[in-house]
Amino acid sequence: MGAFDGKVAVVTGAARGIGRAVAEKLASEGADLVVCDLQSEWLTETTEAVRGLGRKVLPLAVDVGDSEAVNACVAEVLKEFGRIDVMVNNAGITKDTLLVRMSDEDWDAVLRVNLKGTFLFTRAVARPMMKQRGGAIINIASVIGLIGNAGQCNYAASKAGVIALTKSTAKELASRGVRVNAIAPGFISSKMTDALSQEVRDQMLANIPLSCFGTPDDIAKAVVFLASEEAAYVTGQVLSVNGGMVM
Repeated sequence: MGAFDGKVAVVTGAARGIGRAVAEKLASEGADLVVCDLQSEWLTETTEAVRGLGRKVLPLAVDVGDSEAVNACVAEVLKEFGRIDVMVNNAGITKDTLLVRMSDEDWDAVLRVNLKGTFLFTRAVARPMMKQRGGAIINIASVIGLIGNAGQCNYAASKAGVIALTKSTAKELASRGVRVNAIAPGFISSKMTDALSQEVRDQMLANIPLSCFGTPDDIAKAVVFLASEEAAYVTGQVLSVNGGMVM
């Protein structure tokens, strides 16, 4: 018996990286999955991986910044499964440049996906979760939302906004048994970090007391904890998973 047997989880940005790791981890614990990303063909590998774990999976293409698309997605989930127990708002983008060079379009694009997308999905799943008097929402923020970073004003603002949104919605939904928490990853191994020069990698690692990058699975494990009954008394919190980079 898995910790999530009979439960339904929705994960955005599930095609790769942290989102895919989260989907696979929840499936391995017994959850049925709805995996979302901007294009359905991106979800093929994640879908096959979840099915390989013996769980039901519904892949859906959705633009997280489009209110009608998000509402339609949640309606389809409820039609297919009848409930939503776990919502993981992971979809995110970056468009990095210095403040004085940042265009309106780059600012708006990042805020639209990272912050508005989290708001739209949280709003859409809140009502069915309140009705069933239970549910867990986990928002993937970032260490950058806690400390800021030169060249990432838009990204930092979006992730700081996600943290504030998490705390506010946690207060609103707690009386109905719905918990809302955030995870703030640090430097996580990815194709981007793999492509960095050794000099740059060494500079980054010098700021991490554990002297290593995290993995998508490290974040997935944290999601499983916050979504589970093991965290039944945890809401409105930001769990930093960053190797001690920020304390």
